[in-house]
Formats: sequence, structure tokens, C-alpha cells
Amino acid sequence: MTRPDHTDITTLLREAGLRPTRQRQALASLLFTGEDHHVSAEELHERAVRAQVPVSLATVYNTLHQFTRAGLLREVAVDGTKSYFDTDTSDHHHFYVEDDNHLMDIEGGQISVSGVPDAPDGMEVTFVDVVVRLRRSKDVPGARAPEAGEDD
Repeated sequence: MTRPDHTDITTLLREAGLRPTRQRQALASLLFTGEDHHVSAEELHERAVRAQVPVSLATVYNTLHQFTRAGLLREVAVDGTKSYFDTDTSDHHHFYVEDDNHLMDIEGGQISVSGVPDAPDGMEVTFVDVVVRLRRSKDVPGARAPEAGEDD
């Protein structure tokens, strides 16, 4: 997916119904410039600090959730305490490498989900998210997950 350059960040935010504050623009630049990728709030906060963006971790969390509600990101929960945010909002699933806390895309169409029960009265199924958890095989010495950016 082609991502906007810095001049398009303001337009991206406005079209998503978000006011383009300085902090949103700075975080959006870090997220949406370049290739699609997965990022945790802590990782984005570290990137912001390195880029000299004055932003708190709480603001990063709030902004990521605002971007998710606006449809700019997709949240991928890997357990009850850890979530990643995916800049690729297309229909696809994920591998999660437990040993490395690393998320990788599974291209759309490679997993078929059937037998989803009917939603309770007054509810509707909006999405089925599959996260396939991986662990290094004890039989394969030196097996490793791709480095960040190799297969995000």
C-alpha cells in the first residue's frame, strides 16, 4: 500500500475526521510514511522520543486508539496485555512469534474461517481476527523470526 508523504498527513487526518494537531501530525508521520508495519504503543513512543517529538506515552496510546476508531489503523491484540497497531487495514491475519514478541502478516485468503456462530440478539459480527501463535521449534537449532522490517 502506498503511504502518504509528510505533505499529505494533514489531508489524511482531516479526511478521517480528525483535527490535525501537531502531536497527531508527528505521530501520523512516524506511522504512515513508508511501508505498512506493526507497532506497539511503547515502540511508537520510543520512535517519537528519538525523533524529538515531545509526547507522553499516554498521548501515544490515546492517539493510536483515535486513529483506530477513525479507520487508519487496525488493533491486533495478541494477549490480554499486549496489542499491536497495524497500518495495513486490509483483510488479513497474523502470525505472532511468542519468543520475540514479533507480529507478521498472513496474506488475505490463506486462512478460511467457517462455523462462526450467530451473534446474540441485537449484535452483529463485524470482523474475525485470527492470530496464529508461533514458538521456535526445539528441533531446529538457530531458528529465528525475521527481523523487524523483513516481513512486516
